[in-house]
Amino acid sequence: MSFSISALVLFGLLLAMLIRSRSVGIGSAAVAVLFGYYLSRTGASAPIDQVMTALGNALPSFSK
Repeated sequence: MSFSISALVLFGLLLAMLIRSRSVGIGSAAVAVLFGYYLSRTGASAPIDQVMTALGNALPSFSK
């Protein structure tokens, strides 16, 4: 059985956990969200997406 989770959901949960544990404040979290939003609107979004896809495809092969 294969389990797939969106990177958006994964990073959203990670950010929520960091805020809840008070490792990251609300201001820092807002900066992280805004940085991600503006980064997605640049030319860097395609290469970042390709790297994340490659990592996502490579990780299941390590568990075999």
